[in-house]
Amino acid sequence: MQTRLVSRGSRAHPRPAPSTRRSSVAVGGGTSWRLRTAPSRFMVCIMPGASSKLALFFLGYYAAATALEVVATKDCGADHHRYYVAAVYEHQSILSPDPLELTSRQQALELMNQNLDIYEQQVLTAAQKGVQIIVFPEDGIHGFNFTRTSIFPFLDFMPSPQLVRWNPCLEPHRFADTEVLQRLSCMAIKGEMFLVANLGTKQPCLSSDARCPHDGYYQFNTNVVFSSNGTLVDRYRKHNLYFEAAFDTPLQVDHITFDTPFAGKFGVFTCFDILFFDPAVTLIRDLEVKHIVYPTAWMNQLPLLAAIEIQKGFAMAFGVNVLAANIHHPSLGMTGSGIHTPLKSFWYHNMVSPKGQLIISQLPKNPSCLVETEKAKDKMDSFHSKFLKMVSSDPYCEKDAQEVHCEEASKWNTNGPPPFHSEMMYDNFTLVPVEGKEGHLRVCSNNLCCYLLYERPVLSQELYALGVFSGLHTVHGTYSIQVCALVKCGGLGFDTCGQEITEATGLFDFYLWGNFSTSYIFPLFLTSGMTLQTPDQLGWENEHYFLRKTGLSSGLVTAALYGRLYERT
Repeated sequence: MQTRLVSRGSRAHPRPAPSTRRSSVAVGGGTSWRLRTAPSRFMVCIMPGASSKLALFFLGYYAAATALEVVATKDCGADHHRYYVAAVYEHQSILSPDPLELTSRQQALELMNQNLDIYEQQVLTAAQKGVQIIVFPEDGIHGFNFTRTSIFPFLDFMPSPQLVRWNPCLEPHRFADTEVLQRLSCMAIKGEMFLVANLGTKQPCLSSDARCPHDGYYQFNTNVVFSSNGTLVDRYRKHNLYFEAAFDTPLQVDHITFDTPFAGKFGVFTCFDILFFDPAVTLIRDLEVKHIVYPTAWMNQLPLLAAIEIQKGFAMAFGVNVLAANIHHPSLGMTGSGIHTPLKSFWYHNMVSPKGQLIISQLPKNPSCLVETEKAKDKMDSFHSKFLKMVSSDPYCEKDAQEVHCEEASKWNTNGPPPFHSEMMYDNFTLVPVEGKEGHLRVCSNNLCCYLLYERPVLSQELYALGVFSGLHTVHGTYSIQVCALVKCGGLGFDTCGQEITEATGLFDFYLWGNFSTSYIFPLFLTSGMTLQTPDQLGWENEHYFLRKTGLSSGLVTAALYGRLYERT
């Protein structure tokens, strides 16, 4: 189990336009982005029996435990000391014993009310801590693994909030089959907070509608947002379904935002949506959202797509706050919730305990104030100078029909280990082993070359490898990616590189970079025990995107730059 505070971080910025990018010389120049922090001010809710010193950095699991953190920031001008209090709840849902079996609406409500009773307890606990918005996970109320037919009794009717202003708690008889919405609305009133939850909904359609399903209803995986007075503010219908036969995909993408009196505009999407352009990127790029509420039912897949890993990567990549609530079923690999800013994360990952977890954190209203832009030359040391020299003299590469050809490639390949192939995340990665206490490596695939400059204070008896993949991912979803990854292998054999591991002892000071052709790059960074890390620096230098980290205190599991080529999906 891990529930930790992280005190440093970085942000990935959109790639500058070609006409405005700056080329660096061997000893300086270029532009990168680095985060500075003011002295941290933490408030932590300590459960009985925990020492305050230990609990500040590692809160052990307690029944009904609540952890509260203030995410500190540097002086952000007019936004300094302006925060809001948020909560996410990782819920171990009570599931239907047989989701394929047909049941009655009454039986469905009896099961869902058991989950809603737990939700209500969490709302009341959060209210005592001054929480202003709470997020619950995907599938937390009704469960999963239904067919289209067997889920129908679990669905609420959903009127359009754009057409109807409705307070389900105060107007319970206005629409039939809305018992779940009524309970959620009443919870928001009791807690005096905004509430975000996920449920299944139904919408009748006419036979004249060519897309209308044969049973006469659209069925959607739906997030709902209630204000603190119980009003249904809006709803989001999941667009990028993940093998969800019970639900329909909306004809058009919902780009849903909602305004709050305490932090301004929020955006909302669900689970698998995080890997796609719509609605996630559009909300931030076009609608200028600074805060994301994110119900999810995420099955962890290491080394690149653990739940907390991608949540934090998204917050850093886009410079936003992410309030992520995951379902809690460790036997299915489902755990990992957190409240993330571009600078800090407060998270929960527990593959042992069957209990849920409430996380409460105080966040800046303006997360972009955590990030400052400065010249790379402002952080000049010998290690950085060496990186700048190497990236500025990188050989020019071009691809023909068969392979990549690079000028001046001999300086990288001579005396270097030969590449090998191994499956990682169901993709055929090209890798090279990381050997010795220091060195530099390059490995290429298609039009992407990845580079590593590293120093190791102590050698460990572990195999690490630098890997690259550029192409179409086709298992459990189809989408184009470019990935540079430094990973610990599962054993000492090359065929173990890419296996799922969580423990490591190898320490590195390193630069990882690549000639990415996308500006959408997620930094993924885990050390031993599912511990999130934040880079010292992220940014573009001489047409390459890089990540720097020095001074690791725990063994490296994964350090990766995960690029998405949305236009090729």
